[in-house]
Amino acid sequence: LSLTFNSFSQIHREDEKMGTISAASGTTVLSSNLRRQNIRRLGLYDRRHDNLSVVSSSQPPVPPRQRWLHVPETRLKREIRRLDFVARAADSTSSSPSMVSGDKTLIPDDEFTLAKISFGVIGLSLGVSLLSYGFGAYFNILPGSEWSAIMLTYGFPLAIIGMALKYAELKPVPCLSYSDAVKLRESCATPILTQVRNDVTRYRYGDEQHLEEALKRIFQYGLGGGIPRRSAPTLTMIREEVLTDGRYCLVLVFEAKALNLSDFEKRQAKFTSFFGPNITAEVGKGESENLYEVRLISNVTTNSVSSSTP
Repeated sequence: LSLTFNSFSQIHREDEKMGTISAASGTTVLSSNLRRQNIRRLGLYDRRHDNLSVVSSSQPPVPPRQRWLHVPETRLKREIRRLDFVARAADSTSSSPSMVSGDKTLIPDDEFTLAKISFGVIGLSLGVSLLSYGFGAYFNILPGSEWSAIMLTYGFPLAIIGMALKYAELKPVPCLSYSDAVKLRESCATPILTQVRNDVTRYRYGDEQHLEEALKRIFQYGLGGGIPRRSAPTLTMIREEVLTDGRYCLVLVFEAKALNLSDFEKRQAKFTSFFGPNITAEVGKGESENLYEVRLISNVTTNSVSSSTP
């Protein structure tokens, strides 16, 4: 009995220390145990949440996913090289020592001609449109079912012809024309220079490259003393300018990765004879790597033209 009373007294003193008052000692013991369990659970819950907050705050935020537009590397390099060359040519040509320091305003080549229209795009677009509408009208999705047979009959061959022309299409090269050269074009440019300029600035079909026949004869593909066909230069652009002596000049800019400047220099006489008469050809290095310029200088001047006219 004394042991029981002492134990009850000890439990009652502990309950008073915790700040609770109860009528029965058994009730006090039960509430104290529950309170201790709740305290342990709350402490464990807080510690768990504290750990979670620390871990989550230490992790770096996940950046949002970005979408990128895929552009073929070869196409991107070709476009960058072409735009860079046009910009540098426009800047450097005005300060070139072989040119007149006159009016060097660029004149855009915006003259509308049928030769500057892609017939492959026109045929393909028209054929696909007729085929699409013809199928839609045939299945009563679109009105005009009585015309569906005609649309399908003409749309199919137009689409085939358009695809064939688009496959064999050779795009025109860019042309830089300065105002002083444009003024001398009609009076000083020879018929061959005019034909060269018109041929390379329009769409062509069936040719692998511009000036294919001229390059084949000058560089002699696959013959003794010639070059392999795979090493043939490619015409990238043309430029019209006026030299210091007032002569009209048409510059052909070629890209040749497998050739050197000496390969062009030893064929300078062939350029002169092929594009003549009244033509003097000069060969030089281009503005960037693998670019070479062939200057076709006209020997026809305004004085000779005025003297020949009655």
